[in-house]
Amino acid sequence: MGEVAPPSPAARLVFYDGCPGCAMERKTQSRQGIPYKELIFVGITTIASSLPISSLFPFLYFMIEDLQVAKNEQDIGLYAGFLGASYMVGRCFASLFWGVVADRIGRKPIIAFSIFSVVIFNTLFGLSVKYWMAIATRFLLGSLNGMLAPIKAYSIEVCRPEHQALGLSVVSTGWGIGLVVGPAIGGYFAQPTKQYPNIFPEKSIFGRFPYFLPCLCISLIALVVLISCIWLPETLHTHKNNEGQIEMIDNSTSTLGEDSHKQKSLYKNWPLMSSIIAYCVFTLHDTAYSEIFSLWAISDKKYGGLSFSAKEVGQVLAIAGAGLLVYQLFIYRSVHKFLGSVNSSRVASALSIPILAAYPFMTYLPGFRLGIALYLATILKGVLSITIITGTSLLQNNAVSQSQRGAANGISTTAMSFFKAIAPAGAGAL
Repeated sequence: MGEVAPPSPAARLVFYDGCPGCAMERKTQSRQGIPYKELIFVGITTIASSLPISSLFPFLYFMIEDLQVAKNEQDIGLYAGFLGASYMVGRCFASLFWGVVADRIGRKPIIAFSIFSVVIFNTLFGLSVKYWMAIATRFLLGSLNGMLAPIKAYSIEVCRPEHQALGLSVVSTGWGIGLVVGPAIGGYFAQPTKQYPNIFPEKSIFGRFPYFLPCLCISLIALVVLISCIWLPETLHTHKNNEGQIEMIDNSTSTLGEDSHKQKSLYKNWPLMSSIIAYCVFTLHDTAYSEIFSLWAISDKKYGGLSFSAKEVGQVLAIAGAGLLVYQLFIYRSVHKFLGSVNSSRVASALSIPILAAYPFMTYLPGFRLGIALYLATILKGVLSITIITGTSLLQNNAVSQSQRGAANGISTTAMSFFKAIAPAGAGAL
């Protein structure tokens, strides 16, 4: 899409009293710097929402064993894949709905409800004693956690145009950190009576529910973030006469407002749909990687694995998350400024191929060399993943106006969730 020309000096923006979108627009127009307060909230909210997605991967193998659903050891990967996919299946069905609702009633209610669903259903997942209960709670968690679409729209709407890449980068960073810190929490706190017998006795609640502690920790983090939602400002325009257009003093309307009425269907918006296709293909690959990495690292060496414990897997992923944070805070903005959204995604995709191809050969490395190679590969893989995710997300949000941004992100999340649902089941079976 071509860039929207700014209004002429004679056409001053008119803001409506009582409209939260106008209040945020006025604040954004008057502020020249980076909106640190809003972006910090975007970051911590995204982390809280993404923590439960992959927190189960380090202990998933052991959980399937304890649930006694697999008939033999080789079948564990298959059942683990179905359990890992259940979250994304739920999100696939509901994401478009939450995106459309966010365009109707606002970003804040959907964000708050999504965090509330994390508090409830992630806790229940930790208390699962049957395979069907684990599947059901993960499915409901995915269905009711519709935060990804509105938070992407929100991160764009609180920023001036020159800072929008940073806004989406914060979402991608928070999401990436959550997907790395979540497994670290799962690895360090799963089966606490075995890992820390002096602190957690076998007869305690954590002995009866060995995977409750990591889920409880994540739910408590989400509860704190839920309380902080009270101070979250809304960004959606609510005045009825123009549904998000900003009128000018000379009774004309902004170019963006006119375009929103003349736009074709979102499904006919090729810049949007092409970026969604690229986004979905990559998330299929990235989710399969996350599933396979944990199963590969935990699997016995006789099956080509590394014979790692859940704690060791969590440690590798935690260090990868630290590297990811450094990259996003200090390096990504320069990469995006130099290459742009499209070229940075292309370069990162190309570099991912040799890194992924190197993993199977790491099993032949001795201890110290294995550690160096593994840490380096996971850090680089995370960096490249975030580069692609942020670039494609920025392309999606710039392809539509504000009145369609929630729905556009809902379509993206729905399609992405479908591919993410396929990935764990397929990867686990393979």
